[in-house]
This record gives sequence, structure tokens and C-alpha cells, in this order.
Amino acid sequence: MAGPSLVDGAKIVGMNISRRSMLGLGGGLAAAATLAACGQNNPLDGGSTASPGAGEASTGGVPPSGENPSLTHWYHQYGEEGVKEATERYAADYEAADVTVRWNPGDYNSILAAQLLTDDVPDVFEAEQGGSLDQIRSGQLADLTELIGDAREEFNPSVMERFTFEGRIHGIPQVIDMQLLYYRPSLLEAAGIEPPTTLEELITAANAVRTDSMGGFFAGNDGGVGVLGTMFIWSAGYEQLNEDRTEAAFLNEDFYNGLVAYREFSQSGGVVQAASAEWFDPAAFVNEEAAFQWGGLWSLPAIREAFGDDVGVLPFPAIGSNGRPSVPFGAFGACVAAEGANVEASKEYVRWLWIEEEDKQVDFADSYGTHIPAKPALVPRATQLADGPGADAAQFVADSGFANDIMWSGAIGEQYAAALSNVIKNGADPAAEFEPLRELIANELEQLQG
Repeated sequence: MAGPSLVDGAKIVGMNISRRSMLGLGGGLAAAATLAACGQNNPLDGGSTASPGAGEASTGGVPPSGENPSLTHWYHQYGEEGVKEATERYAADYEAADVTVRWNPGDYNSILAAQLLTDDVPDVFEAEQGGSLDQIRSGQLADLTELIGDAREEFNPSVMERFTFEGRIHGIPQVIDMQLLYYRPSLLEAAGIEPPTTLEELITAANAVRTDSMGGFFAGNDGGVGVLGTMFIWSAGYEQLNEDRTEAAFLNEDFYNGLVAYREFSQSGGVVQAASAEWFDPAAFVNEEAAFQWGGLWSLPAIREAFGDDVGVLPFPAIGSNGRPSVPFGAFGACVAAEGANVEASKEYVRWLWIEEEDKQVDFADSYGTHIPAKPALVPRATQLADGPGADAAQFVADSGFANDIMWSGAIGEQYAAALSNVIKNGADPAAEFEPLRELIANELEQLQG
């Protein structure tokens, strides 16, 4: 796992790199990306009930009683301090089963995929965006549609839309991570500039406030090509795929014009091409290397520590006449293995923890970094989101949150990323560069329709 960075001497423990990979939407790879390596773990290890180290199981303080069913609950390794201990406390509080928590450093998606092919599957486990197409199609995930029932309405609607496939739900949302645009209101006020709501306004604002020592806009040391990739689709007002998931829904002049506008912005010097850290670290913004920075909600505490109340947040602005603001979100969901030894007991445990136990849901979101509770009604109880930029960020997800379509495959994402880079970095004609993607997407979707 990426270690903590230093910003003006303050220790910043950022979002775990695995969730950064899920949110790294630029190349469209989030739907198929594996979790970045954070250590090593053998998916076939049985774990230990002794004081666990990395890769070992934790009993969560519940000794097997011989009376309750025994359940295993898998998590990926979170980067925020205290999360592991919290999950163990939650497990210890559950009285209807003996729950063993397993913490999984390393390439969690690969570890999980391998384990789900064995006869010893985890009863409950995290899955990105509530489960992948492969997991659903192969019958590895228990159907939780009836489990969530009317409580579905309590969850963030954008997240539930992404968690629903063909009318069924296979994961219960746990917590939401998201990206957004940071700025300092005082800089805009001094320049007589309003917070930008369109890409054109962002370009004007960034150029108006940049100085010889502070750049305009920063979104990574590749000029923003990686992390912003699918923002150009959503903010232009389009979806990745059409409603039937048979073809691309964004290959049009609005999308192409947005890429050209950003390319000109980049070439004009308004986009910082190299900073002291990457987009997911607040260093460039805190060190005043850029007036605007695209980053993660997890950076908000460090940014507020640096600038106090002089912090504002925005979604990525609308692009073109059909555009809309947008933010990307990522959410792990608690899933139940369809082939687990205690499916019904596992469902009841998931219901208890992620639907009923709202105090624990707030604790999970608010006490270990800055994240958004999956239920909007709980947002005011999260101290870091109760007002100001945190509250704004939570509303962005509810109003303008997007995630990669479940059928936006790795092959599609890789081709999209290559075309995007060639247009913005190398000056290629967007219509010509993206035309081959039209056929690739149609062929890929035909295969994925199953």
C-alpha cells in the first residue's frame, strides 16, 4: 500500500490505494481494475485466532461458542488507521453468529476471485460497486434484493442505481468515496470571479487566478488525462453506454468539442503538468502549486487544516450546451457468497450491520478519514460532513454522482484511455481517434450480454 505523504510536515493518511484504483476513472478501467498491491496474502490461508498480523484472520474478539453459526467476513486492507479494529468491534457486537473478520492486504480482487472458486468461500465479503458482472453471472453472489427491501430508499440513489443490475441487488452499500474539485473562495473573490459551473468558466477562472508561482488547475502529473477520463463523458451530458447496453452513447460532437477545449486549456499553460505529488494527494493544493485541484474527499481534513474556512468544493463542471456537473464515486458493498455454508445467517448479519446498525455505519464513514455514509439521512451525523465543503460534497454524489457502467470492461477502458491520451497529449483529431472505439464497444457488449 502507498505510504503516507507529508504536507508541510503534517502526516496525511490518504485513501487506501485500492479505492483510489476504483475511483481512478480516467482510463475507464475502474470497472475491471484490480486492487493495487499493498502486501502479500495467500488466499488459501486459514488465518489465526492469535494476535493477527497482516494477512492473518482476526476473530473480532468472539470465541467460537459451538452454539451460533460461524461466519467469515472479508475486507480489503483500508489505509486509514483504525478501520481494522473497528470491523473487529462490529463483529464482536453481533450476537447471532460467531463472526471471524479477515483482513486482506495485497491484490484483494485477485485474492477474492481465487477464493470464490474454492470450496471454502468467505460467507460475507466486500465487492467493488456491489459485485462485478462476472460474479453476478456466475452465480457467486446471493441475491439481496428482498433483504434490502424497502430500505433501498434509505440509501444514496446514485449508488443504488449502480448497485442494481437487471432489477436485482447483490450488495449492500457500506460507505462512499468520491472525487471533487477544490478551490479557495478568497482567490476567486479577489479576481472578481464566480465559482465555475462550466468548463469554459473553469478555464477562465484558472487563468485569472494563476500567478508566476501558482498554476491554474491540477489533476495529476499526466495533465489530468488519467483521472479525468470519463468525466468528459458525464459532464458533456451523456452516459457511457446506451440504455440497452449495445453501443456507445457518447461519441458525438459535444464530447469531441469538450476534449478539444480541455486540450487547448492544457496547451495554453492553464493546466499544471507536474507537481510535487499526484492528484490523490493534497500537496499541490496545500503548497499553493495550483489554485484549483481535482482530488479526493479524503484530502479534505488536510486542506481545511491548511486553509481553514477558505476552502470550497465543486463537481466537475458542465461541458457544452448539453452538459451537466458530475462527480465520480466508488462504493464497496457487503456481499454474501451464494455457495457459503450459512447463507441465511450471513444475510441476517449483513442486514444487521449495513442496514440496521446506523451508529456503526456513521462510525465507519466518519471516524477513519473522510467518507460519505451510504444513507443520506446519516450525513448530518458525520462530523466532517455536517456542514461546509463536506456537506456540499455529499450532496454532489446524491445529485450528480456517476460510476462506470458494469459493462464498461477493461478492454473498452484501455482503448478509451489510449484514444483520450492521443487526442489531448498528441493533438489527434477526436472523431477519427475515437471511431475505432465504436466498433470495439459494440463487439465487447455483444459478448458481455451473455
